[in-house]
Amino acid sequence: MAKGYLKYKICVSGAARTDYCSENAMANTKELGREIVRQGGIVVTGATTGAPYWAAIGAKEEGGISIGFSPASSEASHVKTYHLPIDYFDMIVYTGFEYSGRNLILTRASDAVIIVCGRLGTLNEFTIAFEDKKPIGVLTGTGGMADELKGIIEKGHRGAGKIVYNSDPKKLVAELIEIIKEEKDIEVDFSPGKGGGE
Repeated sequence: MAKGYLKYKICVSGAARTDYCSENAMANTKELGREIVRQGGIVVTGATTGAPYWAAIGAKEEGGISIGFSPASSEASHVKTYHLPIDYFDMIVYTGFEYSGRNLILTRASDAVIIVCGRLGTLNEFTIAFEDKKPIGVLTGTGGMADELKGIIEKGHRGAGKIVYNSDPKKLVAELIEIIKEEKDIEVDFSPGKGGGE
C-alpha cells in the first residue's frame, strides 16, 4: 500500500509564557509550524498558549492540520478553568489528566517532539520523550530549556539520545523527519486476511 497518505505527527513543546523566550522565538516557532506542514507533518501540541499556540497558527496558515491535547476534561473546563485557546485546532482531545498526565499522552501520541524555549513543563515533556526513546528536535536560540538541554543531557550521563539541534526551523524539521522515516520503515499489508482485525 502506498505511503503517500501517511503524516508525521510532530509535537511542538514549549513555554506557555513567552516572556522567558528569546526575542525571535515566537516568529521562529510559527515558521516551525509551517515547516512541519510543508514537510508532510501534522502539528501536535498541548493545546495551550505561547510557543505551542504559535506553532498551531503556523500550521493552519500553511493549510495543515493542528491537533491539541488538553489537560482539561471538557471544552468548558479548557476555556473557563485553564484559560486555554480553542482556535487554530482541527481537533482537541480533552484528556482530563491535568498537565502531567496530558504531557505523557501528548508525547506518546507523537512520532517526534520538538522543544522550543520552555520551562519545567517543557522539560517534563522532553524527559518523557527521551525515556521513551523518541526522536527529539531542539530549536536552539529560542531561550529557556531549549538552550539548556545540551548541558542537561551531558550531566544526565544517559547518552545523547535521538536528538538533533538546529536554529533553522526548516533544517531542524528535515533532520528530524529523517530519523522518523528510519523508525517508520515498515510495510503494512491491510489487504483482506492480512494485518488489522477482521
